[in-house]
Order: sequence, then C-alpha cells, then structure tokens
Amino acid sequence: MSAIESLALRPATRLAQPVVIGHRGAPAYRPEHTAASYELAIDLGAELIEPDVVVSRDGVLVVRHENELSWSTDIAGRPEFAGRRTTKQVDDRECTGWFTEDFTLAELRTLRAIERMPELRPLNAAYDGRFGILTLGEVISLARTRSTEDRPIRVLAELKHADWSTQHGLPMAELVADELRRLDATDAHGPVILQSFEAAVLRDLRARLGEDGPQVVQLVDDKAEGDHMVSRAGLREISTYAQGIGPSRDRILLGKDGLPVGDTSVLVEEAHRAALSVFCWTLRAENAFLPEHLRVGDAPGGLGDALAEARQLLALGVDGLITDSPDYAVRAVNELRLSTLV
Repeated sequence: MSAIESLALRPATRLAQPVVIGHRGAPAYRPEHTAASYELAIDLGAELIEPDVVVSRDGVLVVRHENELSWSTDIAGRPEFAGRRTTKQVDDRECTGWFTEDFTLAELRTLRAIERMPELRPLNAAYDGRFGILTLGEVISLARTRSTEDRPIRVLAELKHADWSTQHGLPMAELVADELRRLDATDAHGPVILQSFEAAVLRDLRARLGEDGPQVVQLVDDKAEGDHMVSRAGLREISTYAQGIGPSRDRILLGKDGLPVGDTSVLVEEAHRAALSVFCWTLRAENAFLPEHLRVGDAPGGLGDALAEARQLLALGVDGLITDSPDYAVRAVNELRLSTLV
C-alpha cells in the first residue's frame, strides 16, 4: 500500500511516509496551474498535484489561484474583454479586475497563462502565453494518465471562495459533487482529495458524497479565527468530517509566543491524536519566503536553504509538504526514508 492510499485508513494518524504535494504544480519553474507545471511536479517526484478551483459563468470548474484573472493570465491586454473589468467584494475584500464567473469556459479558453510573480521568478516569464486555462476534469485526467500501479498520482483540489460563489448562484459543493460523479472520482481511495479553508463546503460535500466519499483536508489560516480549529476541541470537531488539516508552516514552526517550537510540535501531536494527518503549506525556496536564518544573500528572488526548512518540518512529524519546489521536498523525504532504514 502506498503512502497516499494509507491516508484513507482511520483511525490511523500517520501516513506510511510523508508525501510531497506540488502546489499548483511546480510554479518555482513553470507558470502555476499549467499543464507544464503539473507535469514537471510529477517528474520531480510529487505524489499529489494541487490545483485551486474556481467557477466559470456557465458552471464549469476551472483551475486558477483566484477567481480574479489579471495576475495569472493575459486578460489585461485583451481589448475584447476591457469592458468586463469591474470591482467586487469577494470574501469581504474589495477586488478590481476580471473574474472567472463573468466568463464562459469558451471565453476563458482564449486566455493564456502568464507568470504571477515575474519579479521573483523572471525565468518563468519566458513561458508566458504558451499555456491555456485548464478545467478540474483535465487536471484529474492528467493525474490518471501519469499514474502507475506502483506510483499513483492524486489531485489535492482546493475549493476557493466557495461560500461567495454559492451566494452568487454558482453552488460550489453541488458543482464539485456532480463533476466528481461524472468522472467516477468519488471513492475515498480515488484520484481526488478535497480541501478548503471553508468548513461549510467540506461538510456539504461530505453529506453529498457520503462517509466513503473523497478524503477531506481542512485548511487552517493564520488569522485569529483559525485558532479554535487547532485547539484540542477544534481538532476533534474537524475529525468528524475530515481526515486531515492543512496549517501553515508558521503555525507548525512557531509557538503561541512566536518563538520556534524546538524539537516537538504540539499542533502536529494533537492533530495525530485526533486521527488527522497534517499537510503543511506552503514551502518556497526563494529568500523572500524564507525565515531570515535560512536566506542566502540579499536578493529576494535568490534561493535560500529550502531543504533545511523541509527537513525541520518532517522532523516535527508532518505528513505532507505543500511546495512550489517539489524537488527540495522530495530530497528531504528521501533522506528521512533512508534514515529509517539504517
């Protein structure tokens, strides 16, 4: 049984071995959420690929980091869509731009992906315009195509702005459940795991797809409202509908006093006690995203010691690393695996 398959076992609290999750593919090397990014993540050793899911005007589940399109596509330079620019309140935040829910899938297909952080990843900008927008179904198909009996590839799909989308006539849980049924991807051991910061959509999907439906990971943000989720009572509550939690690396590496946790993590231990696996987000290799002691040089886009961070998180017992650079995480997991064989 693979490490990923063991995630469905309950009440087991640990995977057979930690897994590497390609965050939006391998966006340290290719523009995020493109076929090239997902393919490269798999080539680098990721066992799961992680798309963000939003909804088109005609109810199709498409893959973008946000429902606003200007950061990751060429829409701002498309005169035919200039009149669609607007300002909306999305999850209590005012945002101006172009939004997936205002475009049909056919219209979204005409857009091309661009690098979202060219100032930090200038080499990725060379791929601007080469790739289009994918649907969730296409990402699942890609994972199935790349899977083998010895190495299954799964999709960890993050549902974005689910409550907001539902309130605006695009019911996220219903659309996701229908799509997974269409794709025959509703089994706990199947190709899809679902995650979201919004508990309501995960509970809704659990009700729609049943206890034997896809595994669920409750993402936990760094705001005060996430504090209850990581309390002992909150973790027990999450365990009634989910198999895992997804806290940030800061929640794991730093204690309540903001100081490093040392050799143990109360959060990881409590989550395992509640029969929950722990997937940690998001590891990035650039200095801009690393703590000061792991930076190398002064350039924000320079590469720091990402391997050391991955090693530390694995030593604290996390079950999965969500990362922009799967190669570093794979190396750290392989080191851990070899150390257990000695």
